[in-house]
Amino acid sequence: MATRYGFLSTHPPTRCGLATFNAALAASLLAGTGSGGVVRVTTGGAEGPPGPDVAHTWQAREAGGWRAAADALNGYDVAIIQHEYGIYPGVDGADVLRLMRRLMVPSIVVLHTVLSRPTAGQKSLLEQIVAAAGSVVTMTGTAYERLVVGYDVDPAKISAIPHGTADHTGTPVVRGPRPHLLTWGLLGPGKGIEWAIRALPHLRRLDPVYTVAGRTHPRVIERHGEAYRTGLHQLGAELGVAHAVEYRSNYLDDAALGGLIRSADVVVLPYDSVEQVTSGVLVEAVAAGVPVVATAFPHAVELLTDGPGLLVPHRNPRALAAAVRKVLARPGAAARTGEVAATMRWPEVATRYEVLADRLLATHAAAAPA
Repeated sequence: MATRYGFLSTHPPTRCGLATFNAALAASLLAGTGSGGVVRVTTGGAEGPPGPDVAHTWQAREAGGWRAAADALNGYDVAIIQHEYGIYPGVDGADVLRLMRRLMVPSIVVLHTVLSRPTAGQKSLLEQIVAAAGSVVTMTGTAYERLVVGYDVDPAKISAIPHGTADHTGTPVVRGPRPHLLTWGLLGPGKGIEWAIRALPHLRRLDPVYTVAGRTHPRVIERHGEAYRTGLHQLGAELGVAHAVEYRSNYLDDAALGGLIRSADVVVLPYDSVEQVTSGVLVEAVAAGVPVVATAFPHAVELLTDGPGLLVPHRNPRALAAAVRKVLARPGAAARTGEVAATMRWPEVATRYEVLADRLLATHAAAAPA
């Protein structure tokens, strides 16, 4: 009998990394023998109407909405819950724990953030979420180690399954006459685009074009409007490199994004965060066979050390420019990504979730009263 999966997460048309991940995982799991639906969490902004795959909507401003959301998930065999602080209502998103305690079906919690220095409340909440879950997934070895070493959790519950990625390797490589640097994803403070722009004056002899693709994060727009993007335009003008920066704010489907990634000579990830244990953009770039220059955030350290790219210190434009020059001087820098990339394709990743779900269901059935 086909497993019925219920997914709890933000979800398209909401545009955020969590929503994109959940949509891809759901599509991959339901493409096989599974069936299911999404319990969509909205965070209060103008996020658009739900699609046909959404069975229930949990509105963040709705008091006690976790009850109906839990009841909706109980209509499936397994609940797959995406976890990120700030997505769910309550202090640090604590209402998701209330939901989990109401579930009658086993749950898999996917952790998108594991903080190395959580507040006491964040640490306690995550420990309780792990305790309430049937199984927990981290997407990097760093996140796994942080969780089992820094938190009071049962290591037997925790699995490491990589972030999935689309397969863009079949997309033709179309390169222009100038070196093409690329950053994509939702924009906002912390993305570090300003450091890449500050690196461009140090790359004048190469005459690169730097594409910044992506809309401003909806939450950033709600709080600050387009101040961050405007500041980037002003910085480029002040440094005399505005002509070298191309901004694309239109939505890109998988095919268009694949073409853009494959047109890049270097993907630049100048993130400010020293906590980021999961980056879908990083995984997508590596899987597409494009060299990466990234600041030393945890996922980049794990994936790029001795691999397809270079790490640079945070907020250091000169070091970033030097790394870009080095990568451009050695064609084929990403040639060793094949074996790693194969384990990150969505079908392979979905299979591992299926195995995990089957094991949970078997355990749940064995524990049920006769």
